[in-house]
Amino acid sequence: MRNISLMIMIVGLIITSMSLFSQEKKISNHPIYVYKAETISGEEISLEKYKGKVLLIVNVASKCGFTPQYKGLQELYDKYKDKGFEILGFPCNQFRGQEPGSNKEIYDFCRKEFGVTFPMFSKIEVNGEDAHPLFQYLTGDGVEPIRWNFEKFLISKNGIMMKRYGTKIEPKDIEADIEKALSDK
Repeated sequence: MRNISLMIMIVGLIITSMSLFSQEKKISNHPIYVYKAETISGEEISLEKYKGKVLLIVNVASKCGFTPQYKGLQELYDKYKDKGFEILGFPCNQFRGQEPGSNKEIYDFCRKEFGVTFPMFSKIEVNGEDAHPLFQYLTGDGVEPIRWNFEKFLISKNGIMMKRYGTKIEPKDIEADIEKALSDK
């Protein structure tokens, strides 16, 4: 009798965990186009605006040792923007307060210091309860939270995350993956 009760409990746990897993899979495979974000100038837009384009989504900061990556990001943008590629920069102040400025200060800094012309968005949180829903999606399904500034997410033309790159990965080292994503139908 005790063994039967134990077996029923184990089967129940297995069925429950399988249904949770499949729900998480459904959630993580939807396109990013369901999300909205506020541009750095304060306009709320749907990410559906970028449908059919390859995206590189980056959490950025102005006072970080990796801030010079803005230069490499802008170079990628200049090279591929006319081929259906966009970079979306999301400032974040969660990592040692390395993005303390206002949206205007961030915008002015990026333009002046690195000539940034790719779309920038309002400062957000990327981890925790107050994380922007887009970043909750990008780091969902048991994926590690973002560890530092300048983590990058490559998004397919269909709006699905293809690959994640750590902070130390230079923008130029992503170029082959961008070209492949651009060539995919």
